[in-house]
Amino acid sequence: MSDQRNKEQSSMPTSKVERSARFVKTGFQVGGNYIKHYSKKLFNPDLDKSQLNEDNATDIYASLSELKGSALKVAQMLSMDKNLLPTAYVDKFSQSQYNAPPLSGPLIVQTFKKYFGKSPEQIYDRFNLRSTNAASIGQVHQAELDGRKLAVKIQYPGVGDSISSDLKLVKPFAFRLLGMSEKELDVYMREVEERLLEETDYELEVRRSVEFSTACANLQNIVFPEYFPSLSSKRIITMSWIDGQHLKEFLATNPSQELRNQIGQALWDFYNFQQHELRAVHADPHPGNFMITPEGKLGIIDFGCIKEMPEDFYYPFFSLTSTNLLEDKEETIKAFRQLEMIHTKDSPQQIEFYYTMYKQMISLFAKPYMSDHFDFGETAFFDDLFNFGEQVSKMPEFKQARGVKHFIYVNRTNFGLYNILHELKAEVKTDTFKPHLVMA
Repeated sequence: MSDQRNKEQSSMPTSKVERSARFVKTGFQVGGNYIKHYSKKLFNPDLDKSQLNEDNATDIYASLSELKGSALKVAQMLSMDKNLLPTAYVDKFSQSQYNAPPLSGPLIVQTFKKYFGKSPEQIYDRFNLRSTNAASIGQVHQAELDGRKLAVKIQYPGVGDSISSDLKLVKPFAFRLLGMSEKELDVYMREVEERLLEETDYELEVRRSVEFSTACANLQNIVFPEYFPSLSSKRIITMSWIDGQHLKEFLATNPSQELRNQIGQALWDFYNFQQHELRAVHADPHPGNFMITPEGKLGIIDFGCIKEMPEDFYYPFFSLTSTNLLEDKEETIKAFRQLEMIHTKDSPQQIEFYYTMYKQMISLFAKPYMSDHFDFGETAFFDDLFNFGEQVSKMPEFKQARGVKHFIYVNRTNFGLYNILHELKAEVKTDTFKPHLVMA
């Protein structure tokens, strides 16, 4: 167990004043890092920003880890999009995909007494006060009841009540890191806030978990926990324990290509079944939400973040990625207008520019959908994606808000899926669940 995992928080800032003070302190630290960097640059004009990025990433992540909640969740989301941040931030923020410093035993007991009026030892036959996994919104403890091994997820104190204020506090950091226009950042933050409010409602998560695991029950090589609503509350979830390894641990065992493909296929089917059959998707595809069982199956252990896709988004989006619509310029521009990628006030030159760039972007993104098999171990595909993302991120034309809000989580979902499949180096059959594109 790492030193990070052994450090426990005996307290956590929960009030707006306490959390704001922590952000202000971090702001001063970041400001000090800039002063230090530019002082050194006076004597060494060739000095790059790598050490500055490293220092800032360390200070910001330390602050977010202490605060947990929506601020840390935003860091986790940003770390999954490798085009948005310098490497130092991606490396540091990626830690939140697997663990963050856990809360101490007394704080856990306090949470149980608040929601059940009892300590965990009075509810379960056995309860381990040391968490097995700690992330951005909550942490997981192992328990036992009537001979069954259970996973108990406990939300950090104050997380659900501090989302709006936390996002206002994290906005200046995000503004500086992302280089988005203020309008675009506001759209991003509003959509993130909406999803996070849902994600902190554990009663909603239990209902969705039961609903989605039932709907996906016939998919091959996938397992879900059983949920126990009577042992759950607004801030606590009890489910059956799934034995297995996280992706990083699994890959360290040097699994066979056959097993990588099996897990990759299960992941592909899980996501595309939801997108095309349920029109709602598990929108948090970071590695910490999955387990690979000893039997070689994919365990899905978190349904906190669900993104629903309305028809006026679903049809034009998947028509672009899954048909030959891009060959018809007029129809493509029509779809781009529906998705607000091209605006009504755009000049003919702007229309031509965005048509060309978005067509190139979608042609690249849609490659896995354009054949019946795809090898996600192919580095050239990901190099092309990354290089195109780098190119676009430097263009002033993309500093303004473009695209409907649904892109934020749908893109995050699909690129997250691609990245995990790339880590697996999986070859998958991509025509198992196809879009339904007959317009109603």
